[in-house]
Amino acid sequence: MLSFRRALIIAAFVLTALYFLRSSGSTESVQPIPTRDRVFHEADTATKGQTTGYADAKYSASRLASGGQKSNPGGQQALGKPVGKTLQEKLAYQFPYAIEEKFPAYIWQTWKYTPASGDFSDKFREAEASWTEKHPTFIHEVITDAVAAHLIRYLYSTLPDVVDAYNALPLPILKADFFRYLILLARGGIYTDIDTYAIKSAVEWVPEWVNRSTFGLVIGIEADPDREDWAQWYSRRIQFCQWTIQAKAGHPVLREIVAAITKETLKRKKTGTLKKDQKGIVEFTGPALWTDILFKYFDDERYFDMKTGKGNITYERFTGMKNPKQIGDVVVLPITGFSPGVGQMGSEEPDHPSACVKHDFEGTWKPEEERHIGDPK
Repeated sequence: MLSFRRALIIAAFVLTALYFLRSSGSTESVQPIPTRDRVFHEADTATKGQTTGYADAKYSASRLASGGQKSNPGGQQALGKPVGKTLQEKLAYQFPYAIEEKFPAYIWQTWKYTPASGDFSDKFREAEASWTEKHPTFIHEVITDAVAAHLIRYLYSTLPDVVDAYNALPLPILKADFFRYLILLARGGIYTDIDTYAIKSAVEWVPEWVNRSTFGLVIGIEADPDREDWAQWYSRRIQFCQWTIQAKAGHPVLREIVAAITKETLKRKKTGTLKKDQKGIVEFTGPALWTDILFKYFDDERYFDMKTGKGNITYERFTGMKNPKQIGDVVVLPITGFSPGVGQMGSEEPDHPSACVKHDFEGTWKPEEERHIGDPK
């Protein structure tokens, strides 16, 4: 007959054995994404109530646009005069960044009409529906131009320069570009173009063993043209896509790009150079600017410990990558993540395990005769 003491010893032995068996069995198959070259100053590796990594979303854009109230939504400060001298400081105060919080369960899209309208094009219905199908518990909003203007005015009411810049933009595509950064900065979640398909749930975009409290932005590679004439086709040697972005509210990259677009827009407005220039969109508000802001962020000592690393981060850190890579609090997916099926630059087909989102490259903002020109085939 076992004594109480012997029973305790045996129980301790069994639990210890199970622990080591479990650890040894998982070592081969589960490897975390390595954090390369940068350590985010505010990174908190504690798993604070991690489940799926997504916060409940129970607040619609229509309520926000109509002035509905919610206690501290998305971490936003109560309405009042923002604290700070620079626009970046005011944005940081108004939309604080909490890396340890879960990703908001929002999906944001923009188009001329909502899916409830008879004018909503049939060619977009399957793509739009795929996001709800893959994310049944998320709030999914397709924002029209009119609603977007009201929403931005509400969210940025204490930052009139931002609202003025948004209203001053002379082309719908410029507003659409700006809107994605603005809505993600203020509310977080996922922005994705209307001509994108959700291949898998966002819960699966980043491997589940990667702690969700250590990153606040998920991006993908649009182009990795390893050829001598790359500049004839793309703006940057490595170009990050902005047709799909996932973020936690207040992320510093979003803060920086909102400030950059606001300042440049108001500058052009003042000098009379704010024109309907289709060819300058990529540099003004599009993926070229987005890529530049990201690379500047990776080397910004305000956010990262620059003593840990191997020099400045350039395109060479991303070219040819096949697996997700974490740079500080940003997770970068390989080109197949958001650009599968393009048939070049190492992109795999949409049925590849790494594929998360498929983009149809409709180029709806371009003149009809220029759509798909220069886009991957």
